[in-house]
Amino acid sequence: MKTKIESLNWENITESMHENGFAVLQNILSNDECESLKANYSNPNLYRKTVVMERYRFGLGEYKYFNYPLPDLIQNIRSAIYPKLAPIANAWMKVLNIDTVFPIKHEDLLKQCHDNNQLKATVLILKYGKSGFNTLHQDLYGDVYFPIQIVLFLNEPDEDFTGGEFVLTQQTPRAQSKAIVLKPKKGDILVFTTNFRPVKGTKGYYRVNMKHGVSEVHSGERYTLGIIFHDALS
Repeated sequence: MKTKIESLNWENITESMHENGFAVLQNILSNDECESLKANYSNPNLYRKTVVMERYRFGLGEYKYFNYPLPDLIQNIRSAIYPKLAPIANAWMKVLNIDTVFPIKHEDLLKQCHDNNQLKATVLILKYGKSGFNTLHQDLYGDVYFPIQIVLFLNEPDEDFTGGEFVLTQQTPRAQSKAIVLKPKKGDILVFTTNFRPVKGTKGYYRVNMKHGVSEVHSGERYTLGIIFHDALS
């Protein structure tokens, strides 16, 4: 997995992140890897918490937070992708004049989280059935947060489920919001901004806030796995 991730065209991925705030990494997970992650949804030993989304008005569906230690596949993806994303995040901080520099090693970011009492794993697996959806939100979890995250797509759209598109909204200052609708395929990884990105205007860069969610599922079951790089408050 590490070799596969390192062999990707990170120059193009970086350009897409700067231009759009997201990038799709195609065919990263095998069919067997997707099926294994889905099969483990019912294994209670892997998870620290289950959230029924309707109860909190987050949407309609369910998700589970993993416990540490993470399964090897997830840990390998998390640790291999983070060093590729840290330079992107640092470039964003620099052009927006934000006094934050993210470490290149993921374990150093986690140490910052732990020093701030953010000790809980934030990796989660999400399951939606018919009529399921996820309201627009941002995954922050504490004062220490990394501004980019990823989602692993574990089902084939229009075969395993219909509807359920991934939605990003971009709120430009003093303008109407823009919606971006994406349909990654099974085995793809979507990289996207957690809460904002810089956009270049006539007077320099300005901050554009972004949120993400999932449109209504019309049929079938939709599974995804979200990897957030920072930990959550206890």
